[in-house]
Order: sequence, then structure tokens, then C-alpha cells
Amino acid sequence: MPSTIPTAVPLQAGEAAFVLLFGLIVFAIGIALVFWTYSDAQKNSSHPAFLWAIVVFLAPLLGLVLYFLIGRDRKY
Repeated sequence: MPSTIPTAVPLQAGEAAFVLLFGLIVFAIGIALVFWTYSDAQKNSSHPAFLWAIVVFLAPLLGLVLYFLIGRDRKY
């Protein structure tokens, strides 16, 4: 009786390495943004830096936009 199981399961023919690498890069960028926001907020914000880091961790794009709009004290 012939087998009907496919010979290559999706993400086994090399795509898995690409997906894993892409995921790790996105994760590393997210962690780097959290650390950058924390260090920048310590210098340029009157709000607690750890709160901005949490906001950026939970909602990266929205958190960065909010930090730039309302979190940083303007120094002109």
C-alpha cells in the first residue's frame, strides 16, 4: 500500500532556519529598543525610566511613538 505522507513537511526544507533567524533578529531588536528607551529615559525624561521600558516592551511601536511624543522632555 503506497504511503500518502508528504516527503517534506513545511518548515523542514530550510525555511525553518530562516524563520528562526528572523525571529531571533526581531527579538534582539525589541530587547535593544527596551534597553535604549530605559537609558534614554534616565537622561531625558522626568517620568520613571522603568515604566517607559515596560511600555516599549509590551507595545514596541506604539510605546516608542508615545515615548517620543510625551515621554521625552524637550531640551532646546
